[in-house]
Amino acid sequence: MPANAGQGGALSGGSPAPAPVARKTDVLKGTDWPAVELTSGEASISCESVPIEAKGPIREKDQVEVNGQIEETSGQTLTDLSYAEVTAALEKCKEPGTLRLNYEGKIATDFTALVERVGNVAERLKIEQRILDLDSSGGHVEDAMKAGDAIGASQWTIRVGEHAICHSACVLILAAGDDRQIAGKVGIHRMIRVDSTATTRAELSQELREVYENMKEYLERNGASVAVADLMMTVPNRKLRLLSADELVEYGLDGTNAVQDDLERIRLTRKCGEDFVRRKDEFMRAFERECQLPDSSAEKVDACGLALRESFGFPDGKCPIESPLSAHGDTRPAAGNVGSE
Repeated sequence: MPANAGQGGALSGGSPAPAPVARKTDVLKGTDWPAVELTSGEASISCESVPIEAKGPIREKDQVEVNGQIEETSGQTLTDLSYAEVTAALEKCKEPGTLRLNYEGKIATDFTALVERVGNVAERLKIEQRILDLDSSGGHVEDAMKAGDAIGASQWTIRVGEHAICHSACVLILAAGDDRQIAGKVGIHRMIRVDSTATTRAELSQELREVYENMKEYLERNGASVAVADLMMTVPNRKLRLLSADELVEYGLDGTNAVQDDLERIRLTRKCGEDFVRRKDEFMRAFERECQLPDSSAEKVDACGLALRESFGFPDGKCPIESPLSAHGDTRPAAGNVGSE
């Protein structure tokens, strides 16, 4: 049976399976983590950023050079979420500097533990590019918000591939990503209150009021529209409201996260100066207009950008590593550019 089968949409309250993870140990510190086994879905780790159209557990035969040796980095299944197992799965991604976590399944407490622990080890190993490929038809709303907070604190790009879905509670995960790239279907419907004792509409409304308020606060702090919470209260659970590409942008669920973008601009202004930020904004607009053309290969887009950046004074003398396309390894200042103040 597929990992996404029978997930029951957006759930709230009750006792989600598996049981909540004990919090005797702070997983952000130390290595003695409480035992957690991933049972709500399938997760795998790769060290390459394959196209967004890729679907399902990673099976590519990726290779990287580590200490002079060629090693396989094809999708490694991750079930045991102990510190040792997570670290072992991510070690090969340290050299290329890219981590791709593929998850197909339910949003539950073990998914929260998965993204929290993988993000923590990626930070320890200084793996800067972190990608979550997500395929989920839903789960528990409370777990989705906890997972989203962990994702928001550890800088992830979230992708929904062409043949993947992100429905109901999964939509809350999208709000947390630094960047969201969506090619699949995203849909919303009403929450179901697990173990509800309500017999009237008023009683059911009262039961859902607290989680509704928590959702609105969660969406606001992640730069997404509270209209998402409203939709999750109004669309009948037996139906599904698919969001259009325009709605995804309007609701703050696709593209660059507005809150994270503000934080990044503040950080760059402090570090590199207002002139740097202005030039970077101008470069990005020109890059999108002149280089990111339909049907252009990744190589052509990169070559166009590398040529274009010189006219905007990049790489910058003061902040070469923060300059556009610095991931290509060329951190030499452009001729005549002594940096911005």
